[in-house]
Amino acid sequence: MLPTSKLEFDTGCPHYCFEYRVQQRMTSKEDQFDGVLLSLAQQHEGGVKDLLETIFSFLLRKTDFYTGGTQGEAKKLVLEKFQKYEAKADAERKRKAEEIEERERKRKERLKKEKEEEEKLLKKNEDEPKIKELTDEEAAKLEKEIEDSKKQKETVDSKEDNTKEEEEEEDEKDKGKLKPNEGNGCDLPNYRWTQTLQEIELRVPLNVNFIPKSRDIVVDIAKKHIKVGIRGQPPIIDGDLCNEVKVEDSTWVLEDRKTIFVSMEKVNKMEWWTRLVTTDPEINTKKVQPENSKLSDLDSETRSMVEKMMYDQRQKEMGLPTSEEQKKQDMLKKFMEQHPEMDFSKCKFS
Repeated sequence: MLPTSKLEFDTGCPHYCFEYRVQQRMTSKEDQFDGVLLSLAQQHEGGVKDLLETIFSFLLRKTDFYTGGTQGEAKKLVLEKFQKYEAKADAERKRKAEEIEERERKRKERLKKEKEEEEKLLKKNEDEPKIKELTDEEAAKLEKEIEDSKKQKETVDSKEDNTKEEEEEEDEKDKGKLKPNEGNGCDLPNYRWTQTLQEIELRVPLNVNFIPKSRDIVVDIAKKHIKVGIRGQPPIIDGDLCNEVKVEDSTWVLEDRKTIFVSMEKVNKMEWWTRLVTTDPEINTKKVQPENSKLSDLDSETRSMVEKMMYDQRQKEMGLPTSEEQKKQDMLKKFMEQHPEMDFSKCKFS
């Protein structure tokens, strides 16, 4: 298995370069000579220009490529192969552009749908009747609900007090741990890492007085060890990983020739990492913010329930009654209006 790396070769134009990538494993007959060709490419300091010089010189000196056919046939063959793979490259570029456009279209549709659903929910709540005629049976039921609500609140308050005590005890264990950054990882002096339940992403800025190329970079990823740095200099990171990663699915690239970007897939996708390497300070994983689920991915019944919860949460944040509380208040108000002979001045409602 070849190590993952990326080699950039200047073509002579300051705004254009070819990139050669070493794949993790060979997948078809087409790439069976990639190892040999990449090894050859690495030995050409002048980049693609020198590599092509060597190839065409070889064809002249060691083969009858130029003289074996009719005049112009060699040039025709070169152009034919160039145009074949140029067409493939154009098709791939077009496919990627279409994928980006399709993702953006779906994102806009999702946002529009979520906004429409939210507006629909708000309108539904506004259109609900504020006053409802109560029968004697409903009034008695309401009084029972109020009483049950009081008891339930007392029970909840008691449980919350116990939970608060437990949390305070747990907080003692988390003292000194760092708060996760917005990517659920940690921002450290020499690098920054983020995580999802599936993967780890690492960015290592390069503070050097020259423009680095891929051949200047050292990235070694093992199942539970990582080493990152610049060739000939002490490594920026060299330590045991917090947990295991899948080496075959881990990659790295040099971003803008300023930052090393490393992507590693976790072996255990059911836990949050507390640190990147064992020498790092720990983060408090209790404060990790998982990715939000999309309302559009839920079935209609679950989505309605979630929307109601979201509405109630907004009401609470604004100090307003929830949908259930509003209904109870409206029913109680109507009941009081229907029974003016009753004295409610000493009643306490929660």
